[in-house]
Amino acid sequence: MDLSACIVEGTYQAARASANCALSAADLVAGGERIAFALCRPPGHHAGKDYAGGYCFINNASVAANWLSSKGKVALLDIDYHCGNGTQDIFYERDDVLTISIHANPNFEYPHYWGYANETGSGVGLGFHKNFPLEKGTDNGRYLTALEDALSLIRRFGPKHLVISAGMDIYAHDPLGTIKVTTEGIGEIGKRIASLGLPTVIVMEGGYANEMLGTNIVTFLGEMK
Repeated sequence: MDLSACIVEGTYQAARASANCALSAADLVAGGERIAFALCRPPGHHAGKDYAGGYCFINNASVAANWLSSKGKVALLDIDYHCGNGTQDIFYERDDVLTISIHANPNFEYPHYWGYANETGSGVGLGFHKNFPLEKGTDNGRYLTALEDALSLIRRFGPKHLVISAGMDIYAHDPLGTIKVTTEGIGEIGKRIASLGLPTVIVMEGGYANEMLGTNIVTFLGEMK
């Protein structure tokens, strides 16, 4: 899809291991664990049905969601700074997996060609995809308002399992982002998602403020308990 998915020696093995990490988390949750965290690298949510892009080769969260869909309906919520275009592509014509992405507006941010509010699915999947494009400078309050709308859609859908594409590049000081969510805001996002009470697979996506990445994801996970 772009020039940000270079293939070198070991790329396939790494991508396959990352997808298997997400599958292992899905297997744990299907087996009774309430939450499992897949620390995936490379990430996955920009990889579509037949393309790689944005450092992503296999869509780890989608692999997990697709496997879980054999056991009942699944909701996949993407909170990465960038639109989960690959996830949207994979499930766009399906009604058994509800996909939602909260992200920076593609009118100024990668991936530019996906992620607009009028993209809602097609065929039997019409109405089973939702994008929440946000403007530059979006703060905790604005983000949490969009999140509440997303959670309402998930409750209405009534899934058996939830998959989260957890990108920490929504952090206020991320060098690649323009959304201004604080560490405390990231914790509140986790708390509100946890209020759904669903068995949940959390899959690591982006995050480039290296000095705070660990703190932010641990804060998020701590509130998911």
